[in-house]
Amino acid sequence: MLGTKLQFEFDLILFYGITFGILLMTIVYTFVRYLYSKEFFYISYCFMQVFSLVYIVTYSDFFGIDEIYKELSMAVASIFALFFAISYYEGRFLPKITNYKELLINTFFLNVVILTAFYHYMLFEYLPYTIIYAVLFISIVFNLKQGFKPTMIYVVGWSLFCAVLFIFDFKYFYVNRGYFDLVLLVFTLEAMLFTISIAYKYSDLKKQNIEFEKMVLQQSKFVKSGEMIANITHQFRQPLNNISYILLNLKKRFENKNLNEEFFDKKLLQAQEQLQFLSKTIDDFKEFYIEDKTKNSFRVKEAILNASSILSADLKKYNIDFILEFNTFEDIMVFGVKNELSQVILSLVSNSIDVLKYKENSKIKIAISSNGADVLIDLSDNGGGIKAKNIKKIFDPYFSTKEEGTGIGLYLSKMIIEDSFAGKLQVQNIKDGVKFSILIEKSI
Repeated sequence: MLGTKLQFEFDLILFYGITFGILLMTIVYTFVRYLYSKEFFYISYCFMQVFSLVYIVTYSDFFGIDEIYKELSMAVASIFALFFAISYYEGRFLPKITNYKELLINTFFLNVVILTAFYHYMLFEYLPYTIIYAVLFISIVFNLKQGFKPTMIYVVGWSLFCAVLFIFDFKYFYVNRGYFDLVLLVFTLEAMLFTISIAYKYSDLKKQNIEFEKMVLQQSKFVKSGEMIANITHQFRQPLNNISYILLNLKKRFENKNLNEEFFDKKLLQAQEQLQFLSKTIDDFKEFYIEDKTKNSFRVKEAILNASSILSADLKKYNIDFILEFNTFEDIMVFGVKNELSQVILSLVSNSIDVLKYKENSKIKIAISSNGADVLIDLSDNGGGIKAKNIKKIFDPYFSTKEEGTGIGLYLSKMIIEDSFAGKLQVQNIKDGVKFSILIEKSI
């Protein structure tokens, strides 16, 4: 009999130890997730579990802690549980009711929530988890058509567990057989359900972030479109003027009956050259907006020239010397999405133009070099560089040193190089300005 009692006490201590360990792991996991994502529901759940740990330590009676700390820890944990549930909640807080049928259905579901939440509390006698269960259950029943997977997993998991315990009158059987307190079981189950649910939630957040980045990328292109249209308008004006002069010369020669075949062919060739220039400008502009994500091998030179041709009007307007230098063979190729590299080059050159607009002897230099495996694209200017306090922040989203800047150009450029090319985009101040370095793998 004594041996059985000692075994029970040993098992109880072991069970409590497992519960303490699970809570500690949940606390660490949610805190680390919060540091990476800054999502409020992580930190609120983390604090709830901290006070839940205090509660279960006090509840165990192993340390002789005063009973008041148990009640206080449950109260604080309940507050953080409410914060967590509200921040984790998805959909509408109040159902949309347009007729009596919807009123009856929502009233029925609300009663189901109240009854199951009440049974949840009577079964496990721990209020914080009941609060989370009830609030998220409401999220499901009031937004059933939207089918929120993370919340659904959490609620369905608890509901099935409670239903099984209710049908088999498990608590009566469990208590009468003298097994460990159910409150230990609820902490273990809560941690497992939350971990599964949060894994889906994290996946959803990641997908949303990817979609958001795509949307911001497209928006950034439209922000630049006004500047580009102005550049293209300027670029079109000179060729159109040249074509106009060609036509006037032909007309004058024709009227004077001095139009011979040699002169006509010469002017025709000149007109065709101007038209080809206009056509290429349109192609460069169109390619910039193509949503083709197909990766191919392409020449680095082509991607750079596509971007620089769009900005050539501004380069001329502000007397900025643009230098393209190859320290490797000019046809060197990389693998990826060409228009995305053009987007990055355009963003970097555009930023340099903004800095150099009103400076004398201004220049932008792009130097391409390579080694056995990688291609290095260095873009430098003599615009004076970036302040030391800002240089570590320039790739952060929405950080900008310009009054009308969006703060997304450099952020997206870094994302493109890292995600589409598995490369690196770095920045450093040099003697007279700044240098951006793009390192991407050479195409075989």
